[in-house]
Amino acid sequence: MTPNSSSSPSRRSFLASTAVVVAAVGGGIPLLAACGGSGNEKTEGTTTGKKLKGLLPAYVPSQAVTPDIPSKNGSAIGFTTAKPAGQLAVSVPKKLGKGGEVSIMAPLWGTSPGTGNAYWTAMDEASGVKVKWQNQDGNVYGQKLGAVLASSNVPDAVVVPGWELNGKIPSAIANKFADLGPYLAGDKVKAYPNLAAIPTGAWQRAVFGGKLRGLPMPAESTPNIAPFYSPGFFEEKGYEVPTTTQEFFDLCKEMNAPKSKVWACGDMTWSAFAFFGALPEKPHYWQLVDGELVNRYETDEYLEALEWSRSLYSAGFVHPDVKAEQGDQKNLFSSGKLRMYNADISDWYGATAVQRLADPKFSMAAMDIFAHDGGKPRLYAGSPSNIWCFISEKADRKKIEEVLALANFTAAPYGTKEQRLKAYGVEGVHHTVKDGVITKTEDGNNEVFATYEYIASPAAFRAFPDHPDVAKGMVEWQQRQGAHTQKPLFHGMQVQEPARYAELNAQFEDLEKDIVRGRKKISDMQRHVSDWRSRGGDNLRDWYKKLLDETGDSAS
Repeated sequence: MTPNSSSSPSRRSFLASTAVVVAAVGGGIPLLAACGGSGNEKTEGTTTGKKLKGLLPAYVPSQAVTPDIPSKNGSAIGFTTAKPAGQLAVSVPKKLGKGGEVSIMAPLWGTSPGTGNAYWTAMDEASGVKVKWQNQDGNVYGQKLGAVLASSNVPDAVVVPGWELNGKIPSAIANKFADLGPYLAGDKVKAYPNLAAIPTGAWQRAVFGGKLRGLPMPAESTPNIAPFYSPGFFEEKGYEVPTTTQEFFDLCKEMNAPKSKVWACGDMTWSAFAFFGALPEKPHYWQLVDGELVNRYETDEYLEALEWSRSLYSAGFVHPDVKAEQGDQKNLFSSGKLRMYNADISDWYGATAVQRLADPKFSMAAMDIFAHDGGKPRLYAGSPSNIWCFISEKADRKKIEEVLALANFTAAPYGTKEQRLKAYGVEGVHHTVKDGVITKTEDGNNEVFATYEYIASPAAFRAFPDHPDVAKGMVEWQQRQGAHTQKPLFHGMQVQEPARYAELNAQFEDLEKDIVRGRKKISDMQRHVSDWRSRGGDNLRDWYKKLLDETGDSAS
């Protein structure tokens, strides 16, 4: 169900796999043509302040369900139990769909169950909207997405992940998809209560080309990369969880045992960026220093993180499969061949669910992110939404309302009949519930894939009734990290850089991999940054500075 994972995946494939796991389980001005130079004024820049506020739906929190673990410091809400069907809440008491048919294109990691299957049939009946799915291989979704948006044959609705916002896709969104403001802005959204319960920040990121065009899949604002370890192994050996990068290095030295085919860690570069307080990815990769914008790639923290990660490789602490960019770090960790690794927080559940089938005592945990020197960590809030569903501009009012009716159904919160059907299918056919634990049947595993989640989802939640300790541990970890999280520049904004800069940053990721593995030097990165500045980095800096001066540093 998830994409093929490698020991050191690209950021795009990493984000894709993250989305699958998560799904399965504003005195502003209009869009800034001035910042775009000779670019497309409809697609460059951002929308903030009063202009943005006038586009957004009202926020009316759902009262349908009370979580077992409330949100704190930007964390998800958590659920540790699954109620019997008779005790589930109802968030869509009246079917809003009118029986119309809509075509939807979405990524799928897995094999499509095919038309007429019991899951899709049940969802069609419950929502009142018949969906004609056009699922595409998630691993190459961007290629298909670009081709479809370049054609005149665009489905009624199309899912676009944030990692595919490259090339001409942002301009296609502004030109090919409908303005949903007339249906959802302000109090209009109250006709769709579950959409009204989606947090405002998620909607802010759904504004493209100065219009509300997307239906969002909300995300937590807390960090999503976690350094994992085995509490049982640490306790057995008397190891302490490290609180500085030197302690981490020393611990690696103590536990590394290559002669026994056991290595201390996997590639820790993503965690290293957090340990050293490096700025996040674009468009949030700027900080204001003495009135001037400084890019992530120009900071000492960025280079120091690479140098430290490189030291783990050069000391022989990193598993050779990881160094060769082969294998799967999660599997190597689960089998005891490496002792620590970093990945998306969702790996916590994914690995636990698999390993406990054979070993009920299996446990893993995420260590708190520390500052490299033992001080308070400097972490940055993530984007409030990163996946959106758009409706074709050719769709008439009836078609748009059918998609919105379906979105209201799919955005139902955990603990409702609607969410149970969407996530698990029909009880007795696709899943069973016993002693508060939901178990999928063979038909459930073959038919119930993450597709409907991408149309619209509720506020971020983590629900693992089969492994409640993981749900509790995961949300509490987010809460602790959230206490050290700050908003980066341009937080919550849907910023679209001019197309002429689309390939400006393309080589950084590969160079990072080469440096930490010893194939290149830090000086090579410094030269590349100098080249980046002359090839357009300085001009891009000026573009962002103008954006900052005219819109402010965040969406609201």
